Amino acid sequence: MSEPLDLLLPRAGWLRRLPLGRDQCMLLLAALSEALSGLDAGLAHGAAGTMRGAEWAPVVFGPVAGALLLLAGVIAFRRRMLASLVATTVFAASIAVGLAGAWLHLQRTVLPAGPLGQRVALDFFFWAPPVLGPMAFAFIGVFGTSAAWIEAPAGSGRLLLPGRVTLQLPYPKTNAYFYVTALGIVIALVSSVFDHVASGFHDPWLWLPTAGGTFAVAVATMLGLLERPTRADLWTYVGAMLLLVAIGVVGAALHLRVDLTPDGRIVPERLLQGAPLMAPLLFSNMGVVGLVALLPERARDA
Repeated sequence: MSEPLDLLLPRAGWLRRLPLGRDQCMLLLAALSEALSGLDAGLAHGAAGTMRGAEWAPVVFGPVAGALLLLAGVIAFRRRMLASLVATTVFAASIAVGLAGAWLHLQRTVLPAGPLGQRVALDFFFWAPPVLGPMAFAFIGVFGTSAAWIEAPAGSGRLLLPGRVTLQLPYPKTNAYFYVTALGIVIALVSSVFDHVASGFHDPWLWLPTAGGTFAVAVATMLGLLERPTRADLWTYVGAMLLLVAIGVVGAALHLRVDLTPDGRIVPERLLQGAPLMAPLLFSNMGVVGLVALLPERARDA
């Protein structure tokens, strides 16, 4: 696949002169996402008023992981391979935190003392802690690892690993980013459906993330499958990603409106226990990730 930017904006030479390339922008997004995921976990776990034991793990890990990724970015200017190792270690730990959190949340959906055949019920998934919530950390680990290693030559799908080892992907790195984007949207979409199904989808606004997310998943997946997408294909993809950004902003505003008191005041308890303010922004985050995937393969000299 040729660089999507060539088809989208043939005259946008200034984008190629940016000091940071696509992978560097992805790593910055990963660092920010780690920190925000830690904050989101802190708000969710603190809703009950206390946090105990393992509930502190994502709250502490998120900001620490974000700081380490920023440090890796600084190291990368002189020692790219060392920076890749640091970043990969952080992302591996992020995947572990996400999987462990999902397992702990899953245990809350089971009634071990209940009658046989009634220990697991679909209703429990809607009212228990969100099983897919911690998977945000795992997803950051996946798309961050994709950005940590250099593809050489660009578009070949061959990644350079330590010790002069190479890993050949079945498709170019650009296509891999489209697949990763689709995976992240699926996580946001399923989490949204689980959060909204308790209300019965009576509010028409609740269908916006469901319909928009489904459309964006289909577009990102199809673009990953195409070897030579047309300009129309790419602009459809851009439209889908911009739609996700808008859905996240609108969703956050609607959640905030629900959390406000009737006279418009902000009460911290309502923010913690009401509609999650940051959850819709996952759609916006995935829209930005999808747009960054269109940037040039590597940084160009200014």
